[in-house]
This record gives sequence, C-alpha cells and structure tokens, in this order.
Amino acid sequence: MKLSKLFVAAAMAAALPTLALAQAQTPAPAPAAPPAVSGTYQAIAPSGDIIATLTAAGQFKTLLKALDATNLTGVLKTPGPLTLFAPTDAAFAAMPAGQLDQLMNAKPPTALQQFLVYHIINAKVDDAKIDGTKGPIPSAAGKPVYIDYSGTPHKANDATILQDVTVTNGVIHVIDKVLSPDFMPPPPAG
Repeated sequence: MKLSKLFVAAAMAAALPTLALAQAQTPAPAPAAPPAVSGTYQAIAPSGDIIATLTAAGQFKTLLKALDATNLTGVLKTPGPLTLFAPTDAAFAAMPAGQLDQLMNAKPPTALQQFLVYHIINAKVDDAKIDGTKGPIPSAAGKPVYIDYSGTPHKANDATILQDVTVTNGVIHVIDKVLSPDFMPPPPAG
C-alpha cells in the first residue's frame, strides 16, 4: 500500500460522519496521571508524539519494529491528527504461532504494512468523542474498526482498550489484542 493511499484514506475518514464523531462533546478535562491498569500492562504517560510515547513506554518493541520495517514510523511522527490502536508486546506474543514471523519476514512487507495500517485512524478519535457510543470507525486501510464505548471495558473489535493516551499528534488506544481486519461484530441483541 502506498503512503498516498494512506493519506487519501485520511481525507475520507475525516469527511465521513460516523455516529460518534459527529456528536458535539464538551472539551475533555486536562489529563491526569496515568490510571492503574491490572495485569502485566503498566499504564503509560504521554512523551511527545505517538512514536516517542511508544518508545518511552518500553512495552511496544514489536509494534515499533514492525512500523520501522514498513516505513510507517515517519507517518506516525507527522503532525496528524492520528489515532493508533497500539497492541502491546504481550498482544503480539499471543498471536497464533508463526503468524507474526510470517508477516515480519515477508518480502516485500506489503502484508505487514496493510496489517498495521488497519490499526491507524486518520483522525483524532479520543474517548471524549466516542464515550457512550458503539459502531464502526473507518481505518486507514479502508476497513472499519468496531468500537464499543457503551459500557466497560471499552473495546476495539474484540480487543480490550487498556488505556487512552492523548499525545501531541493524536491519540493512542493501548489494546490487549492485535486487531484483525476480518473481524465481524456480533449481531445486535434482540
């Protein structure tokens, strides 16, 4: 996928009125200290842009390596605004055996790049805009990520959102599972 397609998708994502993004919201209060999160995940603090924050956190080495291999690091350092659903190292480790190696070793890295671009939204999608909502948000890959902020825990597809971090060029939603573009949301109850 060429980076120009990423930016075309950005324009489309910004223009599409989605259920949550179109709602008027009051400004979010100033960020407090990172919340405590259970399990092995340690809450992170903003440290500049998306890439600087992921690097400082130390829990995203696999993601950072994959972004470097696909030349997406530079995209996530742009002024944005961008949103990244960021799987932790533990999330990558939980992938089916051999799947990550297959993606990381592919030449050219087109499949890995498309896989990663699915985790990017070409707009700032912070919890203030989507709190209480449920539905699709178009990803930079053209397929939607299904969010559910109507209850707790908050979800992106079938991944749990561990933390929302506002950074200088957008938002990082830390997730406990790698997202799949093949995800199909469950049918509505009733």
